[in-house]
Amino acid sequence: MKAGKVALLFFGSLIVLIALALLAGSGVLFWAENTLKDGEGFYTSGLIEIDRDSAAITTQPANIDLGVAWMLDWSRLVNIRLIVTNNRPGNGLFIGIADTEDAASYLAGVARDEITQLKFSWRQKERLYYRRFPGVVLPADPVSQDFWVASVHGPETQTLTWTVEEGSFVLVLMNEDSSFGIDAEVRLAAKIPLVKAIAIGLLVGGIVFLLVAVFMILIATRRSSPQVPRPDRSLPLFNDYPATLSIRYTNRELDRLTTFFRPIVAIPILIVVSLLAGPAFAWEKGSWCAAFVVLPTALLIIFQRKYPRWWFDWNLALAKFVTRVAAYLALLTDTYPSIDEEQVVELSIPYPNAKTELSQWMPLVKYFLAIPHYIVLGFLDAATVIIIIIAWFAIMFGGRYPKNLFDFVVGVFRWHLRVAAYMLLLTTDEYPPFTLK
Repeated sequence: MKAGKVALLFFGSLIVLIALALLAGSGVLFWAENTLKDGEGFYTSGLIEIDRDSAAITTQPANIDLGVAWMLDWSRLVNIRLIVTNNRPGNGLFIGIADTEDAASYLAGVARDEITQLKFSWRQKERLYYRRFPGVVLPADPVSQDFWVASVHGPETQTLTWTVEEGSFVLVLMNEDSSFGIDAEVRLAAKIPLVKAIAIGLLVGGIVFLLVAVFMILIATRRSSPQVPRPDRSLPLFNDYPATLSIRYTNRELDRLTTFFRPIVAIPILIVVSLLAGPAFAWEKGSWCAAFVVLPTALLIIFQRKYPRWWFDWNLALAKFVTRVAAYLALLTDTYPSIDEEQVVELSIPYPNAKTELSQWMPLVKYFLAIPHYIVLGFLDAATVIIIIIAWFAIMFGGRYPKNLFDFVVGVFRWHLRVAAYMLLLTTDEYPPFTLK
């Protein structure tokens, strides 16, 4: 691959990542718009439990600098709301927002807890982390103080709404009579009308970036026009890629019994695969890819421009074995995978000449250049799982694997092999084509 195409592919892959980040951000904002937004336009958090034995709970100072945003009417853009429920009946709560210096002066020498971190969790309740400030002074009645920017107080549930303004501010939560011990449940809410507009902007930007990236990748991966004026159109377009795979279609009824219990029947051979993968290379535990000689091969290509033949033979034999096991698990065959015989799986990868066929520095960027393939294969793998389930029912009731579904699954396997040959086995510098054929 020429340097210009490598550069196009590199920047195209980078733009793909940017596009995915924009689309993910857009998805999160649309999700928040549809699930967290209430009837008044506030995005509300989950329940936060507070149970402390101090006289006051404060936040860290929030330094708000609107900068050029003075041109906007922030009273219509950002509002903060706290909904606090007192868990001690008959004991009123006080919630106030004050200038940082005023709050520090008021709480000097008072035993208080400062919130240092708020962790949101999808599965559990939000969790607060505190820093303790010891003290022995009993604070004055908070209700009678006149420095509060905004405040509410009383028993049961209290709601404080505050419009964001420039300055340094602290949120203070206390008992109405300034006594020790605070037990309450809090919900945070924010009203930001621009969220939907930002989500749409991120969506449009993500689509534009993705289209640009696809265009760059297509240019980078497009093959040069053939020199022959009238090429033979009957030949496959990518029949010369240096990694081929074919799996013979079983034109007979498949074994329904082993198909039904396939995950159980495959356990012995899966144990063999795990034993091969586990001790091979401890630097990448938990993945069968660790069994391939990858990192040493990359280092040797980079520094000595060599690819030891016995390393290649190991990688090729392991690729064949793993593919046979995968074909068996995918119901493509009912013949139990052999350790050394090819059976119905025909996989071929030619041994490369590292000095003439492999670029010395390509192993450093191949993982990054293959990002577009990772994305496409993610969708194809999801479709493959569905197809295998459909094929399971087809075999159980009809005895045969539908040929069109069979060809699709084999095509996905073939795509995986080409990508593996390019960025994992490092046997070719030719960029893998985007095709199942």
